[in-house]
Amino acid sequence: MFRKCLASLALAPVASPIPLPRITPIASQLVQRRAFHQVPRESRPPKILITGGLGQLGIECAKLLRTQYGSHNVILSDIIKPSQSVLENGPYIFADILDFKGLQKIVVDHRIDWLIHFSALLSAVGEQNVPLAVRVNIEGVHNVIELAKQYKLRIFVPSTIGAFGPDSPRNPTPNVTIQRPRTIYGVSKVHAELIGEYYYHKFGLDFRCLRFPGVISSDPPGGGTTDYAVAVFHEALRNGKYTCYLRPDTRLPMMYIEDCLRALLEFMRAPNEQLKRRVYNVTAMSFTPEELFAQLGRHVPNLHVTYKPDSRQLIADAWPQVFDDSDARRDWNWQHKYDLVNLVDFMIKDVQDNYINVQPEQQTLQI
Repeated sequence: MFRKCLASLALAPVASPIPLPRITPIASQLVQRRAFHQVPRESRPPKILITGGLGQLGIECAKLLRTQYGSHNVILSDIIKPSQSVLENGPYIFADILDFKGLQKIVVDHRIDWLIHFSALLSAVGEQNVPLAVRVNIEGVHNVIELAKQYKLRIFVPSTIGAFGPDSPRNPTPNVTIQRPRTIYGVSKVHAELIGEYYYHKFGLDFRCLRFPGVISSDPPGGGTTDYAVAVFHEALRNGKYTCYLRPDTRLPMMYIEDCLRALLEFMRAPNEQLKRRVYNVTAMSFTPEELFAQLGRHVPNLHVTYKPDSRQLIADAWPQVFDDSDARRDWNWQHKYDLVNLVDFMIKDVQDNYINVQPEQQTLQI
């Protein structure tokens, strides 16, 4: 789905060693968009388990890591039945993050070294089912953190702009500041950050966490507050109109999927001594719906947008407007590549190629 992700991510230079579910039949195109220098590889590739693998980030993260470490060394997992395309791309197994003994068996049987934990209920979905969000986002994190400690794994848990709240400075939002979020999603992410840091200081766990902004990809929306920036491409290119659930002036930090996955790769490979903290903000840009739609309007001249703010506006109003990721840029040389202009250009091409200009039977294969 993200045609260009693997091209630049798989070949981008990074430091040496250390998931808002779809897959498309265009995997061969994923390594063709850009050419970068090959990253140095480690003498023995890590064996990697990705949980929540059929969400927004998991499939493309697996493709990226497989180009670096070999298909058999990257195991995608989830609790739902995968498509045939997922199975053809590399190892896939059932893994329930609430089943600790089951996770232990996976780690032992497959000799896992790294755990990338994408399993989570997103912001808007979590508010609709708080008990389930507590189980998945909090109990699940307890399990994987304890698992990583027990088996000495390097573990990555993503966090989010949703980890901040109305008392946080919004423009800019620094790496260390008051958080106090008011969604269960945000609360669970602060919990993950703190328990990961605690395990690092108490037990020496190699815990790593990036706070991602809204991640923009051609996958259909998955229940996040920033998903308007994905949905508008699908609706605009199909129907020429879109109803936005946020006010036109709602500024939020955003990041294109390619930058997101490259940040994860570079961070996971960064030497421990380079990291001054275990949790970092990363971002690429900030924009409002009005700014995004104006840029999109250059390609869809008759685009008609209406605004009907709903409960997601209250969530967005408590989130950062501009993310300060200077610590990541200083400590491990994080640099984004995509701004609003080329994000829109690539999103239009991706959505057209993968969803608009495909035959019905091809689209069925992607789902």
